[in-house]
Amino acid sequence: MNLTPKEIVKFLDDYVIGQKNAKKIIAIALRNRYRRMKLAPEIQDDIMPKNILMIGSTGVGKTEIARRLAKMMGFPFVKVEASKYTEVGFVGRDVESMVRDLANAAMNLIKKEQQDKNQDKIDEYIENKILEKLLPPLPKGVSDEKQNEYKNSLEKMREKLRKGDLDESMIELEISQNMFDTNPNLPPEMGAMQDIVKVIGVGSKKVKKELKIKDAKNALSSEASEKILDLESIKGEALKRVENEGIIFIDEIDKVAVSSGNSSRQDPSKEGVQRDLLPIVEGSVVQTKIGNVKTDHILFIAAGAFHLSKPSDLIPELQGRFPLRVELDSLDDKALYEILTRPKNSLLKQYTELLKTESVELKFDDEAIKEIAKIASKANEEMQDIGARRLHTVIEKLLEDLSFEADSYAGQSFVVSKEMVQEKLGDIVENKDLARYIL
Repeated sequence: MNLTPKEIVKFLDDYVIGQKNAKKIIAIALRNRYRRMKLAPEIQDDIMPKNILMIGSTGVGKTEIARRLAKMMGFPFVKVEASKYTEVGFVGRDVESMVRDLANAAMNLIKKEQQDKNQDKIDEYIENKILEKLLPPLPKGVSDEKQNEYKNSLEKMREKLRKGDLDESMIELEISQNMFDTNPNLPPEMGAMQDIVKVIGVGSKKVKKELKIKDAKNALSSEASEKILDLESIKGEALKRVENEGIIFIDEIDKVAVSSGNSSRQDPSKEGVQRDLLPIVEGSVVQTKIGNVKTDHILFIAAGAFHLSKPSDLIPELQGRFPLRVELDSLDDKALYEILTRPKNSLLKQYTELLKTESVELKFDDEAIKEIAKIASKANEEMQDIGARRLHTVIEKLLEDLSFEADSYAGQSFVVSKEMVQEKLGDIVENKDLARYIL
Protein backbone atom coordinates (compact mmCIF):
# COMPACT_ATOMS: atom_id res chain seq x y z
CA MET A 1 0.00 0.00 0.00
CA ASN A 2 1.43 3.35 -1.08
CA LEU A 3 1.10 5.52 2.05
CA THR A 4 3.34 8.41 3.05
CA PRO A 5 4.82 8.50 6.58
CA LYS A 6 2.33 11.25 7.51
CA GLU A 7 -0.61 9.09 6.35
CA ILE A 8 0.72 6.10 8.30
CA VAL A 9 0.99 8.18 11.50
CA LYS A 10 -2.50 9.60 10.93
CA PHE A 11 -3.90 6.07 10.68
CA LEU A 12 -2.13 5.02 13.88
CA ASP A 13 -3.51 8.04 15.74
CA ASP A 14 -6.98 6.46 15.51
CA TYR A 15 -5.84 3.48 17.56
CA VAL A 16 -2.73 4.41 19.57
CA ILE A 17 -2.60 7.53 21.72
CA GLY A 18 0.62 9.57 21.91
CA GLN A 19 3.97 7.90 21.18
CA LYS A 20 4.63 10.32 18.30
CA ASN A 21 8.33 9.51 18.11
CA ALA A 22 7.74 5.76 17.87
CA LYS A 23 5.07 6.21 15.20
CA LYS A 24 7.35 8.49 13.19
CA ILE A 25 10.32 6.11 13.22
CA ILE A 26 8.22 3.08 12.26
CA ALA A 27 6.39 5.03 9.53
CA ILE A 28 9.73 5.99 7.96
CA ALA A 29 10.98 2.40 8.19
CA LEU A 30 7.86 1.14 6.38
CA ARG A 31 8.01 3.86 3.74
CA ASN A 32 11.63 2.94 3.06
CA ARG A 33 10.46 -0.59 2.22
CA TYR A 34 8.17 0.87 -0.45
CA ARG A 35 10.97 3.12 -1.73
CA ARG A 36 13.38 0.18 -1.95
CA MET A 37 10.98 -1.81 -4.16
CA LYS A 38 10.94 1.09 -6.65
CA LEU A 39 14.72 0.87 -7.18
CA ALA A 40 16.70 -1.18 -9.68
CA PRO A 41 17.23 -4.84 -8.56
CA GLU A 42 20.99 -4.46 -8.22
CA ILE A 43 20.54 -1.62 -5.70
CA GLN A 44 17.63 -3.27 -3.85
CA ASP A 45 19.80 -6.08 -2.48
CA ASP A 46 22.21 -3.63 -0.84
CA ILE A 47 19.54 -1.66 1.05
CA MET A 48 18.93 -3.51 4.29
CA PRO A 49 15.94 -2.80 6.55
CA LYS A 50 16.62 -0.63 9.58
CA ASN A 51 15.45 -2.85 12.42
CA ILE A 52 13.86 -1.14 15.41
CA LEU A 53 14.23 -1.60 19.17
CA MET A 54 11.25 -0.25 21.13
CA ILE A 55 11.80 0.40 24.83
CA GLY A 56 8.87 0.98 27.17
CA SER A 57 6.73 -0.45 29.94
CA THR A 58 4.00 -2.97 29.22
CA GLY A 59 0.71 -1.52 27.97
CA VAL A 60 2.08 1.68 26.40
CA GLY A 61 1.32 0.63 22.80
CA LYS A 62 4.42 -1.19 21.47
CA THR A 63 2.62 -4.25 20.16
CA GLU A 64 -0.47 -2.33 19.08
CA ILE A 65 1.58 -0.01 16.84
CA ALA A 66 3.19 -2.95 15.02
CA ARG A 67 -0.01 -5.01 14.81
CA ARG A 68 -2.14 -2.17 13.44
CA LEU A 69 0.50 -1.25 10.85
CA ALA A 70 0.81 -4.79 9.54
CA LYS A 71 -2.97 -5.07 9.24
CA MET A 72 -3.29 -1.73 7.48
CA MET A 73 -0.47 -2.38 5.00
CA GLY A 74 -1.44 -6.00 4.31
CA PHE A 75 2.03 -7.22 5.30
CA PRO A 76 2.78 -10.73 6.57
CA PHE A 77 3.21 -10.25 10.33
CA VAL A 78 3.87 -12.38 13.38
CA LYS A 79 4.32 -11.48 17.02
CA VAL A 80 6.54 -13.76 19.06
CA GLU A 81 7.93 -13.70 22.62
CA ALA A 82 11.70 -14.00 22.87
CA SER A 83 11.33 -15.75 26.24
CA LYS A 84 9.58 -18.72 24.55
CA TYR A 85 12.68 -19.72 22.59
CA THR A 86 15.63 -21.85 23.63
CA GLU A 87 19.06 -22.16 22.09
CA VAL A 88 19.89 -25.09 19.85
CA GLY A 89 20.50 -28.18 21.98
CA PHE A 90 17.87 -27.32 24.59
CA VAL A 91 14.31 -28.66 24.58
CA GLY A 92 11.91 -26.05 23.21
CA ARG A 93 11.28 -23.93 20.13
CA ASP A 94 14.26 -22.86 18.04
CA VAL A 95 14.40 -19.27 16.77
CA GLU A 96 14.08 -20.33 13.12
CA SER A 97 10.47 -21.31 13.86
CA MET A 98 9.54 -17.59 13.93
CA VAL A 99 10.39 -17.41 10.22
CA ARG A 100 8.30 -20.53 9.57
CA ASP A 101 5.43 -18.88 11.47
CA LEU A 102 5.83 -15.80 9.25
CA ALA A 103 5.73 -18.03 6.15
CA ASN A 104 2.46 -19.57 7.40
CA ALA A 105 1.03 -16.08 8.03
CA ALA A 106 1.96 -15.02 4.49
CA MET A 107 0.43 -18.18 3.00
CA ASN A 108 -2.84 -17.55 4.87
CA LEU A 109 -2.81 -13.88 3.86
CA ILE A 110 -2.37 -14.57 0.13
CA LYS A 111 -4.83 -17.46 0.23
CA LYS A 112 -7.45 -15.18 1.80
CA GLU A 113 -6.83 -12.54 -0.88
CA GLN A 114 -7.20 -15.14 -3.64
CA GLN A 115 -10.33 -16.59 -2.06
CA ASP A 116 -11.91 -13.11 -1.99
CA LYS A 117 -11.01 -12.61 -5.68
CA ASN A 118 -12.39 -16.00 -6.69
CA GLN A 119 -15.36 -16.14 -4.32
CA ASP A 120 -17.87 -16.43 -7.18
CA LYS A 121 -16.08 -19.47 -8.62
CA ILE A 122 -15.78 -21.07 -5.16
CA ASP A 123 -19.48 -20.50 -4.47
CA GLU A 124 -20.37 -21.99 -7.85
CA TYR A 125 -18.24 -25.09 -7.16
CA ILE A 126 -19.94 -25.61 -3.79
CA GLU A 127 -23.38 -25.09 -5.35
CA ASN A 128 -22.71 -27.63 -8.09
CA LYS A 129 -21.45 -30.22 -5.61
CA ILE A 130 -24.57 -29.88 -3.47
CA LEU A 131 -26.90 -29.87 -6.49
CA GLU A 132 -25.29 -33.09 -7.75
CA LYS A 133 -26.40 -34.73 -4.51
CA LEU A 134 -29.90 -33.24 -4.62
CA LEU A 135 -30.44 -33.94 -8.34
CA PRO A 136 -28.00 -36.57 -9.62
CA PRO A 137 -27.01 -36.04 -13.32
CA LEU A 138 -29.10 -37.84 -15.93
CA PRO A 139 -27.64 -40.92 -17.64
CA LYS A 140 -26.39 -40.55 -21.20
CA GLY A 141 -28.82 -41.01 -24.07
CA VAL A 142 -31.98 -39.56 -22.48
CA SER A 143 -34.36 -37.57 -24.65
CA ASP A 144 -34.15 -33.81 -25.16
CA GLU A 145 -37.45 -33.43 -23.34
CA LYS A 146 -36.04 -35.17 -20.25
CA GLN A 147 -32.89 -33.02 -20.43
CA ASN A 148 -34.97 -29.82 -20.56
CA GLU A 149 -37.07 -30.97 -17.61
CA TYR A 150 -33.88 -31.73 -15.68
CA LYS A 151 -32.39 -28.31 -16.47
CA ASN A 152 -35.58 -26.55 -15.32
CA SER A 153 -35.65 -28.56 -12.08
CA LEU A 154 -31.94 -27.85 -11.53
CA GLU A 155 -32.38 -24.08 -11.90
CA LYS A 156 -35.35 -24.09 -9.53
CA MET A 157 -33.31 -26.05 -7.02
CA ARG A 158 -30.36 -23.65 -7.46
CA GLU A 159 -32.64 -20.70 -6.73
CA LYS A 160 -33.93 -22.35 -3.54
CA LEU A 161 -30.35 -23.16 -2.51
CA ARG A 162 -29.24 -19.55 -2.94
CA LYS A 163 -32.23 -18.24 -0.97
CA GLY A 164 -31.41 -20.58 1.92
CA ASP A 165 -34.70 -22.48 1.63
CA LEU A 166 -32.79 -25.79 1.66
CA ASP A 167 -30.39 -24.99 4.54
CA GLU A 168 -32.01 -27.45 6.94
CA SER A 169 -32.23 -30.31 4.40
CA MET A 170 -29.83 -33.24 4.91
CA ILE A 171 -27.40 -34.58 2.29
CA GLU A 172 -24.60 -37.15 2.39
CA LEU A 173 -21.15 -35.97 1.35
CA GLU A 174 -17.74 -37.57 0.93
CA ILE A 175 -15.28 -35.35 2.75
CA SER A 176 -11.49 -35.71 2.83
CA GLN A 177 -10.32 -36.20 6.38
CA ASN A 178 -6.66 -36.07 7.31
CA MET A 179 -5.41 -38.00 10.32
CA PHE A 180 -3.73 -34.79 11.54
CA ASP A 181 -7.01 -32.85 11.50
CA THR A 182 -8.44 -35.08 14.24
CA ASN A 183 -5.58 -34.44 16.65
CA PRO A 184 -5.60 -30.83 17.94
CA ASN A 185 -2.66 -31.51 20.27
CA LEU A 186 -0.03 -31.79 17.55
CA PRO A 187 2.68 -29.11 17.85
CA PRO A 188 2.99 -26.36 15.19
CA GLU A 189 6.29 -27.90 14.05
CA MET A 190 4.26 -30.73 12.49
CA GLY A 191 2.99 -28.29 9.83
CA ALA A 192 5.59 -29.46 7.31
CA MET A 193 4.64 -33.10 7.90
CA GLN A 194 0.98 -32.25 7.28
CA ASP A 195 1.90 -30.73 3.92
CA ILE A 196 3.85 -33.84 2.91
CA VAL A 197 0.90 -36.03 3.88
CA LYS A 198 -1.44 -33.91 1.72
CA VAL A 199 0.88 -34.24 -1.28
CA ILE A 200 1.42 -38.01 -1.11
CA GLY A 201 -2.08 -38.77 0.18
CA VAL A 202 -0.96 -40.96 3.10
CA GLY A 203 -3.18 -40.72 6.16
CA SER A 204 -5.91 -39.01 4.17
CA LYS A 205 -9.21 -40.74 3.56
CA LYS A 206 -12.67 -39.99 2.23
CA VAL A 207 -15.30 -40.07 4.95
CA LYS A 208 -19.05 -40.13 4.29
CA LYS A 209 -20.97 -37.70 6.47
CA GLU A 210 -24.62 -36.69 6.61
CA LEU A 211 -24.86 -32.94 7.02
CA LYS A 212 -27.35 -30.13 6.85
CA ILE A 213 -26.87 -28.17 3.63
CA LYS A 214 -25.84 -25.02 5.53
CA ASP A 215 -23.04 -27.06 7.19
CA ALA A 216 -22.17 -28.77 3.91
CA LYS A 217 -21.38 -25.37 2.38
CA ASN A 218 -18.70 -24.80 5.03
CA ALA A 219 -17.41 -28.36 4.77
CA LEU A 220 -16.92 -27.98 1.01
CA SER A 221 -15.25 -24.56 1.15
CA SER A 222 -11.76 -25.97 1.77
CA GLU A 223 -12.13 -28.51 -1.04
CA ALA A 224 -13.44 -25.78 -3.37
CA SER A 225 -10.46 -23.52 -2.58
CA GLU A 226 -7.98 -26.29 -3.35
CA LYS A 227 -9.70 -27.01 -6.67
CA ILE A 228 -10.12 -23.39 -7.77
CA LEU A 229 -6.97 -21.71 -6.42
CA ASP A 230 -3.48 -22.18 -7.83
CA LEU A 231 -1.60 -23.20 -4.66
CA GLU A 232 1.82 -23.11 -6.33
CA SER A 233 1.19 -19.53 -7.45
CA ILE A 234 0.04 -18.65 -3.92
CA LYS A 235 3.22 -20.16 -2.46
CA GLY A 236 5.35 -18.14 -4.89
CA GLU A 237 3.58 -14.89 -4.00
CA ALA A 238 3.76 -15.71 -0.28
CA LEU A 239 7.52 -16.29 -0.55
CA LYS A 240 7.98 -12.97 -2.33
CA ARG A 241 5.89 -11.12 0.28
CA VAL A 242 7.71 -12.72 3.23
CA GLU A 243 11.14 -11.82 1.90
CA ASN A 244 10.28 -8.23 0.94
CA GLU A 245 7.43 -7.18 3.22
CA GLY A 246 7.50 -9.56 6.21
CA ILE A 247 7.57 -8.14 9.74
CA ILE A 248 8.56 -10.11 12.83
CA PHE A 249 7.74 -8.43 16.13
CA ILE A 250 9.88 -9.89 18.91
CA ASP A 251 8.39 -9.00 22.28
CA GLU A 252 10.10 -9.47 25.66
CA ILE A 253 13.56 -9.13 24.10
CA ASP A 254 14.72 -7.87 27.51
CA LYS A 255 13.98 -11.32 28.98
CA VAL A 256 16.92 -12.82 27.04
CA ALA A 257 19.28 -9.95 27.89
CA VAL A 258 21.94 -10.95 30.42
CA SER A 259 22.19 -8.29 33.10
CA SER A 260 25.78 -7.49 34.04
CA GLY A 261 25.02 -8.09 37.73
CA ASN A 262 23.24 -11.40 37.14
CA SER A 263 25.07 -14.72 37.38
CA SER A 264 22.00 -16.96 37.04
CA ARG A 265 22.57 -20.46 35.66
CA GLN A 266 20.05 -19.65 32.93
CA ASP A 267 22.22 -16.86 31.49
CA PRO A 268 24.16 -19.06 29.05
CA SER A 269 20.84 -20.20 27.57
CA LYS A 270 19.64 -16.60 27.27
CA GLU A 271 22.82 -15.58 25.50
CA GLY A 272 22.50 -18.67 23.32
CA VAL A 273 19.06 -17.49 22.13
CA GLN A 274 20.58 -14.14 21.19
CA ARG A 275 23.37 -15.84 19.24
CA ASP A 276 20.87 -18.09 17.45
CA LEU A 277 18.79 -15.02 16.62
CA LEU A 278 21.75 -13.12 15.18
CA PRO A 279 22.11 -14.94 11.81
CA ILE A 280 18.35 -14.69 11.17
CA VAL A 281 18.36 -10.93 11.79
CA GLU A 282 21.60 -10.47 9.83
CA GLY A 283 20.33 -12.51 6.90
CA SER A 284 20.21 -16.26 6.38
CA VAL A 285 18.10 -18.91 4.65
CA VAL A 286 15.38 -20.78 6.54
CA GLN A 287 13.53 -23.79 5.14
CA THR A 288 9.73 -23.37 5.32
CA LYS A 289 6.58 -24.90 3.80
CA ILE A 290 6.60 -22.24 1.03
CA GLY A 291 10.27 -22.77 0.16
CA ASN A 292 13.62 -21.42 1.33
CA VAL A 293 13.11 -17.96 2.84
CA LYS A 294 15.94 -15.41 2.73
CA THR A 295 15.62 -13.26 5.85
CA ASP A 296 17.87 -10.42 4.63
CA HIS A 297 14.99 -7.98 4.04
CA ILE A 298 12.52 -9.04 6.73
CA LEU A 299 11.91 -6.14 9.13
CA PHE A 300 12.51 -7.05 12.77
CA ILE A 301 10.95 -4.94 15.51
CA ALA A 302 12.11 -5.92 18.99
CA ALA A 303 10.46 -4.59 22.14
CA GLY A 304 10.98 -4.82 25.86
CA ALA A 305 10.37 -3.03 29.15
CA PHE A 306 14.03 -3.36 30.25
CA HIS A 307 13.15 -2.97 33.93
CA LEU A 308 15.76 -5.47 35.19
CA SER A 309 18.21 -5.07 32.32
CA LYS A 310 19.14 -2.48 29.71
CA PRO A 311 19.63 -2.59 25.92
CA SER A 312 23.40 -2.64 26.39
CA ASP A 313 23.02 -6.03 28.14
CA LEU A 314 22.21 -7.58 24.76
CA ILE A 315 25.23 -9.01 22.96
CA PRO A 316 26.98 -6.26 20.92
CA GLU A 317 26.41 -7.99 17.57
CA LEU A 318 22.65 -8.10 18.16
CA GLN A 319 22.56 -4.50 19.35
CA GLY A 320 24.18 -3.49 16.07
CA ARG A 321 21.38 -5.13 14.09
CA PHE A 322 18.78 -2.84 15.71
CA PRO A 323 20.09 0.61 14.76
CA LEU A 324 16.81 2.48 15.33
CA ARG A 325 15.86 2.87 18.97
CA VAL A 326 12.82 4.56 20.38
CA GLU A 327 11.73 4.97 23.97
CA LEU A 328 7.97 5.02 24.50
CA ASP A 329 6.44 7.36 27.05
CA SER A 330 4.66 6.19 30.19
CA LEU A 331 0.95 6.97 30.23
CA ASP A 332 -0.32 9.64 32.63
CA ASP A 333 -3.97 10.28 33.50
CA LYS A 334 -4.40 12.65 30.50
CA ALA A 335 -3.12 9.99 28.09
CA LEU A 336 -5.35 7.37 29.71
CA TYR A 337 -8.35 9.72 29.34
CA GLU A 338 -7.62 10.06 25.62
CA ILE A 339 -7.27 6.28 25.31
CA LEU A 340 -10.78 5.95 26.76
CA THR A 341 -12.33 8.57 24.49
CA ARG A 342 -10.44 8.89 21.19
CA PRO A 343 -9.72 5.48 19.60
CA LYS A 344 -12.34 3.95 17.29
CA ASN A 345 -12.26 0.77 19.34
CA SER A 346 -12.04 2.35 22.81
CA LEU A 347 -12.83 0.29 25.88
CA LEU A 348 -15.85 2.42 26.74
CA LYS A 349 -17.34 1.78 23.28
CA GLN A 350 -16.70 -1.93 23.69
CA TYR A 351 -18.51 -2.10 27.05
CA THR A 352 -21.35 0.07 25.72
CA GLU A 353 -21.88 -2.30 22.79
CA LEU A 354 -21.66 -5.39 25.03
CA LEU A 355 -24.41 -4.15 27.34
CA LYS A 356 -26.50 -3.01 24.37
CA THR A 357 -26.98 -6.73 23.62
CA GLU A 358 -28.88 -6.88 26.94
CA SER A 359 -30.99 -3.83 25.94
CA VAL A 360 -29.11 -1.64 28.43
CA GLU A 361 -28.03 1.81 27.22
CA LEU A 362 -24.76 2.61 28.99
CA LYS A 363 -23.41 6.17 29.13
CA PHE A 364 -20.38 7.73 30.83
CA ASP A 365 -20.20 11.28 32.18
CA ASP A 366 -17.04 13.10 31.08
CA GLU A 367 -16.09 13.66 34.72
CA ALA A 368 -16.54 9.93 35.37
CA ILE A 369 -14.13 9.11 32.51
CA LYS A 370 -11.56 11.51 33.93
CA GLU A 371 -11.94 9.87 37.36
CA ILE A 372 -11.44 6.39 35.84
CA ALA A 373 -8.25 7.62 34.12
CA LYS A 374 -7.05 9.23 37.36
CA ILE A 375 -7.61 6.04 39.38
CA ALA A 376 -5.87 3.88 36.75
CA SER A 377 -2.90 6.28 36.65
CA LYS A 378 -2.63 6.28 40.47
CA ALA A 379 -2.74 2.47 40.54
CA ASN A 380 0.07 2.34 37.96
CA GLU A 381 2.19 4.74 40.03
CA GLU A 382 1.75 2.88 43.31
CA MET A 383 1.97 -0.66 41.94
CA GLN A 384 3.44 -2.25 38.81
CA ASP A 385 3.04 0.09 35.83
CA ILE A 386 1.04 -1.90 33.28
CA GLY A 387 0.02 1.11 31.20
CA ALA A 388 -3.34 1.10 29.43
CA ARG A 389 -3.98 -2.50 30.49
CA ARG A 390 -4.85 -1.12 33.93
CA LEU A 391 -7.98 0.40 32.38
CA HIS A 392 -9.35 -3.08 31.66
CA THR A 393 -9.10 -4.02 35.34
CA VAL A 394 -10.53 -0.74 36.61
CA ILE A 395 -13.54 -0.68 34.26
CA GLU A 396 -14.27 -4.37 34.79
CA LYS A 397 -14.39 -3.78 38.56
CA LEU A 398 -16.49 -0.64 38.10
CA LEU A 399 -19.13 -2.37 35.94
CA GLU A 400 -19.00 -5.74 37.67
CA ASP A 401 -22.40 -5.46 39.39
CA LEU A 402 -24.11 -3.89 36.40
CA SER A 403 -22.85 -6.65 34.09
CA PHE A 404 -24.07 -9.30 36.51
CA GLU A 405 -27.51 -7.72 36.91
CA ALA A 406 -27.82 -6.52 33.27
CA ASP A 407 -31.06 -8.42 32.65
CA SER A 408 -32.70 -6.45 35.49
CA TYR A 409 -31.91 -3.18 33.72
CA ALA A 410 -33.23 -4.26 30.27
CA GLY A 411 -34.82 -1.35 28.43
CA GLN A 412 -33.24 1.22 30.77
CA SER A 413 -30.51 3.82 30.36
CA PHE A 414 -27.65 3.66 32.89
CA VAL A 415 -25.32 6.64 33.42
CA VAL A 416 -21.91 6.18 35.08
CA SER A 417 -21.14 9.30 37.15
CA LYS A 418 -18.03 10.51 38.91
CA GLU A 419 -19.69 9.75 42.25
CA MET A 420 -20.36 6.16 41.22
CA VAL A 421 -16.71 5.71 40.20
CA GLN A 422 -15.51 7.08 43.54
CA GLU A 423 -18.00 4.96 45.46
CA LYS A 424 -17.02 1.74 43.65
CA LEU A 425 -13.26 2.26 43.46
CA GLY A 426 -12.26 4.98 45.95
CA ASP A 427 -11.78 2.68 48.96
CA ILE A 428 -9.89 0.09 46.91
CA VAL A 429 -7.36 2.65 45.63
CA GLU A 430 -6.77 4.06 49.12
CA ASN A 431 -6.16 0.58 50.55
CA LYS A 432 -2.88 -0.31 48.80
CA ASP A 433 -2.81 -3.92 50.02
CA LEU A 434 -6.32 -4.50 48.68
CA ALA A 435 -5.54 -2.68 45.43
CA ARG A 436 -2.62 -5.05 44.70
CA TYR A 437 -5.06 -7.96 44.49
CA ILE A 438 -8.03 -6.24 42.83
CA LEU A 439 -6.57 -3.57 40.52
